[in-house]
Amino acid sequence: MPQKSPVQPKKHLGQHFLTDLNIAQQIAQTLSLCGYKQVLEIGPGTGVLTQFLLEKDAEVFVIEIDKESVAYLQAYFPKLKGHILCEDFLKFDIVSYFNKTPFAIIGNFPYNISSQIVFKLLEIRFFVPEFAGMFQKEVAERICERPGSKSYGILSVLTQAFYETEYLFTVPEHVFNPPPKVKSGVIRLKRKEDYTLACDEKMFFSVVKTAFGQRRKTLRNSLKSFLLERDSLKAEPLFDKRPEMLSVSEFITLTQWLSAPNS
Repeated sequence: MPQKSPVQPKKHLGQHFLTDLNIAQQIAQTLSLCGYKQVLEIGPGTGVLTQFLLEKDAEVFVIEIDKESVAYLQAYFPKLKGHILCEDFLKFDIVSYFNKTPFAIIGNFPYNISSQIVFKLLEIRFFVPEFAGMFQKEVAERICERPGSKSYGILSVLTQAFYETEYLFTVPEHVFNPPPKVKSGVIRLKRKEDYTLACDEKMFFSVVKTAFGQRRKTLRNSLKSFLLERDSLKAEPLFDKRPEMLSVSEFITLTQWLSAPNS
């Protein structure tokens, strides 16, 4: 067990260090270790979660942008020797680093880049069968939300197109240093067996983002640019709905229609 850390959380990095060991242990236990042996922790800070990951039958790597935290991890976690990356996860080619072998991602994610982390996950999903960790509660709920809710949006549809999403538990503010102004939520994503889409993927992303960009409008209005000169589609009742009413499969159907040659 490492000594009490002299590293102070840095506001500009969005750091809120978890102080509750029981919660850290619970987060570590969310990983199944099925179908992979390597685990990447994003933003380990002073290793509160890392210490429990190192107890698992897995090869643990960490990626941390804060040089002070990296120095602390090097000093007090000898098991991490050669497995500490002082890099920005959003910019680093992590797939090449792992030589295109499967790995899980876990972490207490900085709130200021948490959505960007999910979008990068979707880009590299072919190599990430499992993803778990802590987000701002509102973001965690949005990722796992189902159609019909005001929270259901771009993150919900795009993530659920490729992963089974599960909201696990809520974490209160007082177990962090410094305490954030909001509650946190822990989620787990397990990649679907079939994680390719039955439609043009680039078009799917574009349709979903465009639809939710004007979420108060019906799809007939928000997707007007896609519907130009497509008279055969204009009477489809699906276009009378607002985007939050559509399931992932309906967005796939919509994309199939919009990307088909105009008859």
